[in-house]
Amino acid sequence: MKIIYENKKAEKQCTNIKEATKLFGGNKTLALSLLSRIEALKSAEVINDIRVIKPFRFHNLVGNYKGYFAIDVKSKTDKWRLIIQPLDEDGNVFKPCNIDEIASIVRTVKVKEISSHYE
Repeated sequence: MKIIYENKKAEKQCTNIKEATKLFGGNKTLALSLLSRIEALKSAEVINDIRVIKPFRFHNLVGNYKGYFAIDVKSKTDKWRLIIQPLDEDGNVFKPCNIDEIASIVRTVKVKEISSHYE
């Protein structure tokens, strides 16, 4: 799958172990888990390949994040999640974004951010 980043900051955090470790306050285990999630996204053919991996806990978001989805960085018990948005083959947002209908065709995602959803 192709990954596009919302900004340079998100790209550095997702591709550089030093930046990822800094993001997680020095927690290298979380940093390695994030980089592993990114590698899993890259290796997937379509987003459905990610949806079916239970430990990732792929789930939709609501409110201001409607149309975005989250993947747990490490586990359900950690507060960190990777926020992604499925894009069509031209890099456009799906409207409406019904994941059940598009999961088998999405080959590009945009990483919006890595967030702590308790803050």
